[in-house]
Amino acid sequence: MRSAARRKLLAAVGAGAVAPLLGCGGGGGDAPAPSPAPAPGPAPTRTWRMGFSPNPPRQTVQAVLQGIDLWSQRAELAIIHEELPWRDLLAGMSPEAILDRDKMQLVAYMKGKGAQLVFMGELNDGLDRAQEAPALRNAGRSLAEPAVQRLYRDYLLAVDRKLQPVMLGLVAESNLIRAAAPALYPAVRQTANDTAAALRAAGSTTPLMASVQVEVAWGRLGGNGTFAGIDTDLADFPFMHTLGLSSYPYFGFSEPEDLPPDYYTRLVGNRNLPVMVVEGGWASAGAGTLTSSPARQARYITRHAQLLDAVGAKAWLHLVFADLDLAALPPPLPANLPLFASIGLVDSNFAAKPALASWDSLFARRLV
Repeated sequence: MRSAARRKLLAAVGAGAVAPLLGCGGGGGDAPAPSPAPAPGPAPTRTWRMGFSPNPPRQTVQAVLQGIDLWSQRAELAIIHEELPWRDLLAGMSPEAILDRDKMQLVAYMKGKGAQLVFMGELNDGLDRAQEAPALRNAGRSLAEPAVQRLYRDYLLAVDRKLQPVMLGLVAESNLIRAAAPALYPAVRQTANDTAAALRAAGSTTPLMASVQVEVAWGRLGGNGTFAGIDTDLADFPFMHTLGLSSYPYFGFSEPEDLPPDYYTRLVGNRNLPVMVVEGGWASAGAGTLTSSPARQARYITRHAQLLDAVGAKAWLHLVFADLDLAALPPPLPANLPLFASIGLVDSNFAAKPALASWDSLFARRLV
C-alpha cells in the first residue's frame, strides 16, 4: 500500500531528475522553522533520532528540494525506502551506474543538510504484498530465481559501499509478506539472509534491519484481532541488529489514545533488541470509511512519542513529510492511495498542519 506512493514519488528523485539541479540552491517553503529549544532546566529528553524521506508531494525537482530544505530543519535522519530498479538491473546496468545516476547527488544533498542516511530495500510489491515487485512481474521474472536474488544482493552491496547508510534494511514488513504471499516468502527469507551474509563477507559493519508490520503483529490488519507477535520474524532473520516497525494504526483504532501503552514493548518482550520506526503515521483527513482530522493527527504524534519512550526506540522515521498532491500524480492511481495521502505533517503546498507543531515540540527535546 505505502509503496504505491513510493514508486511514483521517488521517480522524481531517481532517473537523474534531481541531479542536474541540486547545485541550484534550496526550494524555500512556507512551513515554519522549528521552535528554539526550551531554556536550560529539567526538560524532557528523547532517545530517538527523527527523520523523513525525500518523497515529494509532486514529481518535480522543486518539490523534492523544497521538502528536504524544510524537513531537514527538524530531523537528524533521512530514509530512502524503495523497490529496486529491477528493469535496469535486469537489462544489465550495474548497481554502481544506477546509483551514480539516481542517488549519489540526492544523498549528498541530504547529508549536506546534516541528515544521516537509512536505506530500506523492498523485496516484493509494497502495494500488494501478495505479489512480486511490479517490474519483475512485467518482465516475467521472480525473486525465486537465484539470478534475481543475486541482483538484489549486488545492489544492496553497492548501496552499502557508495551511499554509506548508518542502517541498512534488507526486508520490509516480513510478517505481512508471510501472511499475504506464503509461496514467495521462502525466497524473501533466503534473499535477505544471503544478502546479510554477503555484506558481512565483504567486510561491512553497517547495522542491519528487518521490519515488521505492527498492526499485523497485533492481529488488527488482516487478522482476527488476536495478538500474533513476531517470534517467527526474529527467528527467520537472525541477522537483525535492529527491529524496524511499520505502523498505520488509524486502520485499527479510532483515536490515538486508544493505542495500548505496550503497543511496541509487547513485540520486543524481554529481548535486548534496538527498535526504530521506519514508516507509518496517522491521516489528517477522512477517506473511504475512515474518519480523521488534523487535530487527531496532532494528538497521534504526541501519543506516538509515548510509545517510543516506552520501548526506548532509537529512531522515528515518519517517511512522508508532505501530503500527496493526488491531482498532480500521473494516472492510473491506486484506488486506496487517498487513504495515505494526508499523513504528511504539512499539506501538499508545504503549509504546516497542527501535527508539525507537535513534531517540532518533540524535536526540541534533548537527544540522549
